[in-house]
Amino acid sequence: MKKLLATAATAAVLSSANVMAMSDSPDTGYTETKYPIVLVHGFLGFDSLAGVDYFYKVAETLQADGAEVYTATVSNTNYPEYRGEQLLEQIEQILAVTGAEKVNLIGHSHGSPTSRYVASVRPDLVASVTGISGVNKATPVADTLMAWSEDQAAFGALFEAAIGTLSYAIDFLSGANQELDVMASVGSMTTEATEAFNAQHPGGIPATDCGEGDYEYSGVRYYSWAGNKPVTNVLDPLEFVTATFSSFFPAGVENDGFVGSCAAGLGMIIRNDFAMNHLDEVNQALGIHSLTDTDPLTVFRTHANRLKQAGL
Repeated sequence: MKKLLATAATAAVLSSANVMAMSDSPDTGYTETKYPIVLVHGFLGFDSLAGVDYFYKVAETLQADGAEVYTATVSNTNYPEYRGEQLLEQIEQILAVTGAEKVNLIGHSHGSPTSRYVASVRPDLVASVTGISGVNKATPVADTLMAWSEDQAAFGALFEAAIGTLSYAIDFLSGANQELDVMASVGSMTTEATEAFNAQHPGGIPATDCGEGDYEYSGVRYYSWAGNKPVTNVLDPLEFVTATFSSFFPAGVENDGFVGSCAAGLGMIIRNDFAMNHLDEVNQALGIHSLTDTDPLTVFRTHANRLKQAGL
């Protein structure tokens, strides 16, 4: 993150580097929350790549009806604690620019534990955390890949090289220039690692397998939603990814192709049965999603209004 120089230059730095805000053009006020919304990307994520936002058209949609929205950039592969410290730095800069006291964090996938870390160590700066199919209670995908990597050296080397290349390519093409660690990132999403993380940062984590967690913890409100359909639209060129990873889940376990629907629970569960896969949840690829369920952008708009009605 570029160091902020002075008040006059701060907004320009935020919009040109790792924190990007949409232009302010409130219309109806439907999404006009009290505190700024900060979107936090997940594993192998980015703010914008080749002109395409990770949260595709989400910021524009929320901003059009009054929300102040920022997209944070953290390492696309690394520990949630490391990513969380990067996010915390950007939050402090956003607060300095806007004069707001807190932010509403919305994290997708690995962005959920990243956001939860910040809420745990600096609850005074966070009004709410919303996890979108967050890796809050691990994923069999990470458990399996790490087990294969540890048991078979050749597979481990190939896996690290392949995902590492993709991670560095995303970092370079998005202009993020962050510290990357593929195996740390995948390892942090295993059952053993998430249990340890949750013990240190318990806010919003359900006590039961498919239940809700505390709606409020240390003054921070917690929400979540998730999908349960790995394949939703045959026209989506990226559905082979979620279709492939869904095979890592035990029979009968509902999932979105990367995270179990129940395992994504955090605080108040809005829904965990949207007809969405892991990419649909952030309106990818390029807005292609199921034609028989709620538009992902509508889910974001409704949630922003939910935050507004809660005084957040």
